Amino acid sequence: MICRLLEYLEFILYGIIQGLTEFIPVSSTAHLKVISLLLGLDDPGTSLSAVIQLGSVFALFWYFRNDIFNLRSKSSTKIFDYFINERLLISILISTIPIVFLGGGIKLFSPYFFDKILRSNLSIAIVSLLMAIYMYVADTSKKGSINLNNHNYSDSFLIGISQAFAIIPGFSRSGITISTALISGWERADATKFSFLLGIPAISLAAIVEFIFSFNEFSSFSFIPLVLGLVSTFLSSLLAIDFLLNYFSKNGLKLFIIYRVIFGILILIKL
Repeated sequence: MICRLLEYLEFILYGIIQGLTEFIPVSSTAHLKVISLLLGLDDPGTSLSAVIQLGSVFALFWYFRNDIFNLRSKSSTKIFDYFINERLLISILISTIPIVFLGGGIKLFSPYFFDKILRSNLSIAIVSLLMAIYMYVADTSKKGSINLNNHNYSDSFLIGISQAFAIIPGFSRSGITISTALISGWERADATKFSFLLGIPAISLAAIVEFIFSFNEFSSFSFIPLVLGLVSTFLSSLLAIDFLLNYFSKNGLKLFIIYRVIFGILILIKL
């Protein structure tokens, strides 16, 4: 009974970490591994990480549900209008192509390289520090005027290329896409929204690919703990989305830059 309860708590913790760090630009995969190790838990691995990420996708749909279904909402950002815009739909498709090819290529031809090298503590620490520099450049770049309505396909493709690097733990999908958008001249609010929209196909595809390649491993996961992980991911993702939308437009990336530096240095010290 105690062992089962501990398993439930473990999956809930995985979900909370995943949800809080998926949209905040600090890298969910890196935190799932590092925090788990610090607490004496098993590394959830790429398979479990990818599956509970679906909770973050559900959170995106739920958070913007009123806009998607064209209902009135106090915090309406008119996402539905953007979704039905052909330009944006094509942009999302274009931006998703790079991560499909890069992620699929690594998974097909060098899957162990991802687990043994890219998920190492040293790699995570170095990438976290490099991302802090990149985010600083983005945060201090000149305020742009590109938005969801006037962007070009070349703008979205560049963000899509940067998103492909998010398969490497430590980069953070939201962090690198928002930063690239800012450097390219996007407005803060629309850079964040576009990053969220790109997350729907990117995170979903990652979960599907992992499920296909690691189908046998899922038999070792208990159903109830997995559901608890998805629910905790969903709820914590909602908090993270709301926080970033409200905080970033006013304060920028400074807080996350400082956090990344501290996070990277602490990992190096612990090596």
